[in-house]
Amino acid sequence: MEYEDLPAMLARYPVLSQEEDLYSLVTEERLIDLMNTLDTMLQEEVHEVSFYADDFHGNGTAFGETFNMHELTAAHRTFPHDTLVRVTNIENNQSVIVRINDRGPYVHGRDMDLSFAAFQQIADHSSGVIHARFERLGNKDVADTCGEAGARYQKRITENNRFHRGIPHTFPLGETLTLRANKWFVLRHITYPDGTVENVQDWVPPEEFYAVTPSTEGEYRFWISTEDGRGREMRMHVMTCPGRQVVGG
Repeated sequence: MEYEDLPAMLARYPVLSQEEDLYSLVTEERLIDLMNTLDTMLQEEVHEVSFYADDFHGNGTAFGETFNMHELTAAHRTFPHDTLVRVTNIENNQSVIVRINDRGPYVHGRDMDLSFAAFQQIADHSSGVIHARFERLGNKDVADTCGEAGARYQKRITENNRFHRGIPHTFPLGETLTLRANKWFVLRHITYPDGTVENVQDWVPPEEFYAVTPSTEGEYRFWISTEDGRGREMRMHVMTCPGRQVVGG
C-alpha cells in the first residue's frame, strides 16, 4: 500500500483521524492499538467465500506448499502465510479455523477461497458461495495450535468458577485435553465436528478432572455449567500438527 492510498483506507476504516500526524504513530504501543482496532472492525464485516477442490488438489500454492483439499486451509489476497483465521458462516453460525497457505481468490467480489474440507465444515458444498465473518487469530506459531507457549485458553465458567487451564481455542489432534476447576463443574454435553451430540452429564469435583482425546479434526463445542446450572459454551478447533503421531488414528 502506498501513502496516497491512506485516505481511501481511512475513509473505510476510521481507525484514526486523517489530520493526525502519522509520524506520531511510530511507536510499538500505538501501532498495536491501531491493529487491534482495525481487527475489531474487520470482524464485523461480511465477506463472500467459496472453495476450491479437485481441480487444484496436488498443485503448488503461492507459498510453495502442496494444496490438499482435505486439509483445513484457505487462500486470501493479503493475509500473511500461516495466519490462522476463524471463518463463521453467518447463515448458520458454524465456524472453522483455517490456515492461510495460498493467495487468491481472483474473482471480483470474493474475499476467500476455503479448501473443500474447510468449506464442508460450515456449509454444504452445493451452496458454492457463502457469506462469512473473519476473525484473525494470529500466526500459527503465535496462536500455538501445536505447542504450549502462548496458547489462549477459555477459563471462566462463571465469575467465581474457573478452570485452572481451560479449553484452548485450538488443539492438536490426538492429544488429551484435561479439565480441572477450582469448584465443582458439570460437562453437560459435547457437540462433535459431524454434528453428533454426546450427552455427557459428568459432575466433576475440584480434586478430580475430566479428560477427552479428540479423534477427528474440526470444531468441538463443550457446554459447561456450575452445579446450579449457570454455564456457557466453549468452542475448540482441533487440527493436525505436523510431525505428531495420532494415537489410534
